[in-house]
Amino acid sequence: MSIPPSNEQFIQRNLRYNFTINILDGGFFGLALGFASFITIIPLFVSQMTESALLIGLAPAIHSVGWQFPQLLTAGWVSRAKRIKPLVLQATLHERIPYIGLAAVAWFLPQLGTETALILTFILLTWQGFGGGLTANPWTSLMTKVIPANLHSTFFGAQGAALTGMEGLSAVAAGLILDRVDGPLDFTLCFLGATAALVISYITIALVREPDGRPRPSESIPDGFWKESKRILKTNPNFNAFLVMRSLSQFAAMAFSFYIVYIVWTFGVSEAVAGLMTGVFLIASILASLVMGRLADRWSPRAVMIIGALAASLSALLAMLAPSANWFYASFILTSMAIVAVWTIPIPLTVQFGTEEERPYYIGLSSTLTSPATLLAPIFGGWLADTVGFQATFMVSIVCGLLMAAMLAFVVKDPPREPVSITQPIRTPVE
Repeated sequence: MSIPPSNEQFIQRNLRYNFTINILDGGFFGLALGFASFITIIPLFVSQMTESALLIGLAPAIHSVGWQFPQLLTAGWVSRAKRIKPLVLQATLHERIPYIGLAAVAWFLPQLGTETALILTFILLTWQGFGGGLTANPWTSLMTKVIPANLHSTFFGAQGAALTGMEGLSAVAAGLILDRVDGPLDFTLCFLGATAALVISYITIALVREPDGRPRPSESIPDGFWKESKRILKTNPNFNAFLVMRSLSQFAAMAFSFYIVYIVWTFGVSEAVAGLMTGVFLIASILASLVMGRLADRWSPRAVMIIGALAASLSALLAMLAPSANWFYASFILTSMAIVAVWTIPIPLTVQFGTEEERPYYIGLSSTLTSPATLLAPIFGGWLADTVGFQATFMVSIVCGLLMAAMLAFVVKDPPREPVSITQPIRTPVE
């Protein structure tokens, strides 16, 4: 469906503003994630309460699955909304408030005991994860509504760069806090820092300028939502192949969650060095997000994902063969490329599969139907690490990364791009 002329003009007129305000949102959200990183800080916090690699790997998996699973369930809600921003502002509270609870658990950990604190931590991580899932579909729909289609990958890449840049700074700060501040104040300060950054991020979302959308027809029967989803799956085999590839990508990336714990346990590095490695990873992600996002718009999202899949395999190979912790700097750089391919580039690729009316359904299907793999991959990886060893986990990621690249090269095809109807050429606001 073409964009109504009035909305088209609104989007063009407010493009630079919306591009900038959403980059700020990404930056402050990234600042929060650095203080409470699901790659390093959260696993380290959980490791204070348990030595189980399975549980440590499950913590970031809950975040990822919670972000993915509810998205299809909110598709009908989003597709019927004339304005999407109010839905985002309501839903996103549930992914922000739990950090206050994590700060409380960290502070009262000595009084609570490890078992009770561990249970409360997983309850809060589940709430946070599913809060993110409730937000994801309306947020993605809002972003792809206010940013023109030919800049989607560029925007998500630029926002990802802002997010990871600020995340890198706060990750280094978090590493210093953990190294120099005694518990329970150390993790408490990290989670409070995340909470403060999320408050600012929330304010920036509220400032987004959204055009009025044409009211979508309400589904007259409950089946409408499910019938639409089934229709898409029956009539779009290329999208089905894309879903299989996305599920496989979770196993290609499953080794990443175990790198920091493996380094600490195997090579005995300090928490400050772990924080520095996270900073290197996130700073590398700035370049990966900017370059790969722009290449995806100018070239092909699918081709860029192939590069990321090969980077995932090479990252796990270096981790498996590493004779010292220093090798992991290269692994983390490759991981940054792989994560852009697994999480960032699929967003603009997903919305290319259908019309504007179908967009929330494609977003939901892409996330919800791959959420079982997102949950199972780290559980399987943790089980392998506990029973066989981390080397086996790394080996599975190597193989799955190669299979992911093969599917993208030979099975999944580029969907047709939505034509740009704006008469004047749109320049990227950062150019």
